[in-house]
Amino acid sequence: MTKAKKGRPSSYKAEYAEIVRRACQIGYTDQELADLLEVSVRTMYRWKHDHEDFCQALKAGKEIADDRIERSLFERAAGFKTEAVKIFMPAGAKEPVYAPYVEHHAPDTTAAIFWLKNRRPGEWRDKHEVEHGASKEFVGIVRSIVRPGD
Repeated sequence: MTKAKKGRPSSYKAEYAEIVRRACQIGYTDQELADLLEVSVRTMYRWKHDHEDFCQALKAGKEIADDRIERSLFERAAGFKTEAVKIFMPAGAKEPVYAPYVEHHAPDTTAAIFWLKNRRPGEWRDKHEVEHGASKEFVGIVRSIVRPGD
C-alpha cells in the first residue's frame, strides 16, 4: 500500500521543463527562473528533486549557457578577430560609403589568467603552500649557536 502525499497538490506543470531549459540557455539565474514561473526558489528546488524532466532540463540548459561562456572566455583570453564595417559620408556624397574590415581584438590578460587558474590550478594558483622542515641535526646545530653552552 502506497502512502498518500500530505499537503496541497504541486503546482508543477510538465511544460515548465521546456521553459526552464530555454531560459537557462540564455543565462537565467535560479531566482530569475523562479520569478518567471511565479514560485519561490525553494519550490523550484523541490520540483528539481521531485521531477526528473525538470531537473534534466535545468542541467541541459545551464550546460549550453556555460559552454557558450567558456568559448567566449577562451576567445577573450587568446584574442580574436571579427568582421566589421565602417560607414563614411564623404562631403558632397549622396550615399554613404561602406568599408568592410577585420577588427583585431588583443588577448585579455585577466581572462587568460582566470582561464589558466581554473584549467591549471597547480601551476597558476595565487597561493602556493610550501612545507618547511629541518632535521634533528640541523635543529641541534642552530640551538648550539643561539644558546652556546647549553
